[in-house]
Amino acid sequence: MKAIIVDDEKHVREGLMLLAEWDKFGIETIFEAADGEVAMKIISEHNPEIIFTDMNMPRCDGIDLLKWIHSSDFHSKTIVVSGYDDFKYTKNAITYGSFDYILKPINPNELNETLSRAVVEWQEQNKKRLSVLENDKVIWDHLFSSALNNGNLSKRLVEQLESEFGVQISNRPCMIAILPMKILISSKYEGDAERAFTSVLLKCNDILKKNGIAFRNINKEEEIVLFLWEKATVKKVIRTVSQSIGCPIEIGEQHTSFIHAYESASSKLKNFNLLENGMQVVNSLSPVYLLDYSEEIKWAIQSGSMEQMNEILNRIFKTFEKNNYFPYEQISIWESQFAILKDHWLKEYELKKRDLLYRGVHYWKENGSFSFCKFKEEKKKEFDHLIKMVSGCKFQKEKNSVQMIEEFIRKNYQKDIKLQDIADRFFLSREYISRKFKQEYNETITDYLMKIRIEKSKELLKNPYLKIYEISDSVGYQNDKYFIKVFKKREGITPSEFRNTLKTN
Repeated sequence: MKAIIVDDEKHVREGLMLLAEWDKFGIETIFEAADGEVAMKIISEHNPEIIFTDMNMPRCDGIDLLKWIHSSDFHSKTIVVSGYDDFKYTKNAITYGSFDYILKPINPNELNETLSRAVVEWQEQNKKRLSVLENDKVIWDHLFSSALNNGNLSKRLVEQLESEFGVQISNRPCMIAILPMKILISSKYEGDAERAFTSVLLKCNDILKKNGIAFRNINKEEEIVLFLWEKATVKKVIRTVSQSIGCPIEIGEQHTSFIHAYESASSKLKNFNLLENGMQVVNSLSPVYLLDYSEEIKWAIQSGSMEQMNEILNRIFKTFEKNNYFPYEQISIWESQFAILKDHWLKEYELKKRDLLYRGVHYWKENGSFSFCKFKEEKKKEFDHLIKMVSGCKFQKEKNSVQMIEEFIRKNYQKDIKLQDIADRFFLSREYISRKFKQEYNETITDYLMKIRIEKSKELLKNPYLKIYEISDSVGYQNDKYFIKVFKKREGITPSEFRNTLKTN
């Protein structure tokens, strides 16, 4: 909260600064003014919640200040502090909405008790005001968004605007400005869209005052629209809003049609060149699409090579630099297509923790202008992080896949297992399986299957009542002669000879 002390005597202002328990009541900023005229400027700029004012001051006294506050759209609590116990001042203090009246010399207890009541009352009233504002905001949002769908302002909306703002709207030329919120939400509000919209709309409407109204376009995910009807003040108002918000705003051409004014602003924003000293009107150049490079990107990601990825990205960035053109719509095109590529690779390697991926959105300067250098850095970081996550998971997945294949072979050794069956089961190519299995187990799948079958047959040969052909069939060889041949090749002796060695031992 903020407060202001208005008094022509410096020692009185200093006394109030010392006696009031500002921190206790959540007041962080205290302004000072020596007369009503200076106070009006400070109040207009900073809108303090609490105003202490003397009554008898030069140039502009307390009565004039109270009248001005009373007639203005301020919700401050005014406390009169005066050494003049005069009915004239008391009457004016009451008439023009003073919260209370304190006489000099100031009693600290009385001062802080009055300040406490003023703060509590302001907070209670402010909650009600915010509730009403929130309800009004939702109504305005729906009415205006509906008008954008229907193509024109409804009769009801026109009547409400004219009643609310005291201006003639029907058939009056208007202008539309569009404030894109996506980057703002990510970079300044940590992804909290509701907080961003509430804060920005309040700022916009506070700046617009009677010159227009800002609303949330519920037809689009992240967009605020400024409807302006005072052409003379449009540029100044938009400049103030842009500086206050720290985000680019694009204004369309003036139109008597609401929807045409919006379409003009939307088209200008879409084609607005974000590069400094870049071309402002471009008809022949098109945005760059990441999906056109998807094949090259695929190989870079699969190889885990950021050097290869940087080479691809640098070629894309050089296209923008060569053309000296980076339209605003390029940001949304890049983001949406990167999301498609990212989702593909995350699904491919079953990565579920998508929120852990780096989000490169910090490419706006403090004054709201675009930084192409930062954009390039941020986008490289995004791909770098994606490649690292995919590479780590790829290695793990490859290892897990080979282990699962080995487990499958061990459990199904007695069946007629073909390499194509394994490939179909694990959605991998036969060549890939053969290569990775040999790397992991130092044997081909055929040799590994043979080894397992022979090991199992040696266990069965310990049972003297089992016939050789029965053992052969049990371990997956339907032809017992072929089984004998394979057994001798691997062990150097026939199954019968192996059984005889068990007897002698």
